[in-house]
Amino acid sequence: MTIQPQFQAIVDQIGQVVLGKNDQIRMALTCLLAKGHLLIEDIPGIGKTTLAKVLSRSMGLEFRRVQFTSDMLPGDILGSSIFDQNTAAFVFHPGPIFTQVLLADEINRATPKTQSALLEAMEERQVTSDGKTRRLAAPFFVIATQNPLELSGTFPLPESQLDRFLMRIELGYPDREAERRLLGGDRPPHQAVETLEQCLSPENVLELQEQVEAVHVADAVVSYLQDLLEFSRGSRYFHMGLSPRAGLALLHAARSWAFISGRDYVLPEDLQAVINPVVGHRLRSRDDLSEIPAQQLTSFFKEVAVP
Repeated sequence: MTIQPQFQAIVDQIGQVVLGKNDQIRMALTCLLAKGHLLIEDIPGIGKTTLAKVLSRSMGLEFRRVQFTSDMLPGDILGSSIFDQNTAAFVFHPGPIFTQVLLADEINRATPKTQSALLEAMEERQVTSDGKTRRLAAPFFVIATQNPLELSGTFPLPESQLDRFLMRIELGYPDREAERRLLGGDRPPHQAVETLEQCLSPENVLELQEQVEAVHVADAVVSYLQDLLEFSRGSRYFHMGLSPRAGLALLHAARSWAFISGRDYVLPEDLQAVINPVVGHRLRSRDDLSEIPAQQLTSFFKEVAVP
């Protein structure tokens, strides 16, 4: 699908480092402009951290990375108050969450208590500590990663935490051509990141996010969205249907995808383009509560009539 030249330039630049993953890069960009948060699930060494770094650098956003571990405490992310002997008062020292792009690396290795420390920040864009609420930077974008195959020592994210992520994507192995370029490159990816140019500024990103919210959604498209939600709730395929929050997530993502595609209105095709990344982590099979493969999920929702 064609996208605006401005965004194609960003995708191309990120694609110089994250090779052969243009579709995933577009989804990550869609998630950012929709004011959502992104969960990347894949095996180690695929390029999850590199994607987060390159995206933040291209968009001109401040970036911080936190490696989640089982002994991490909420204060390690949010910050804590330390007594200052000179002023005889407690002084708050902000944690790494006070940034614009936070990479929560291997989030499922932290305990549920630490994982839940992100909930208020992701939903309200603020942090409450010691009875005081502090606003986070704008834009604020969480990219979390988790490794699905490494089960030892992990704490799977509960449904309430997963629901805070607008999208979940997988990167997958590179194709043969992309991997050959990676193996034959003169510089490793972490060095290539430092040479990338800044395409936008934080102010530009905020302006684009406001423009995405203004993208028109016709009544017929809203009805189609409601049909998708009702299908999930009454279908024999799913354990539980999609919530109203999931419906809003689909709407925001479709608006962003339409905007990146150069339109100021949403088509049913935009909903179809984003439905798997938006609902894949929110739905479970009625038979055994397992996750539903993407191709099967697509075939299920094809049963809903398109206006």
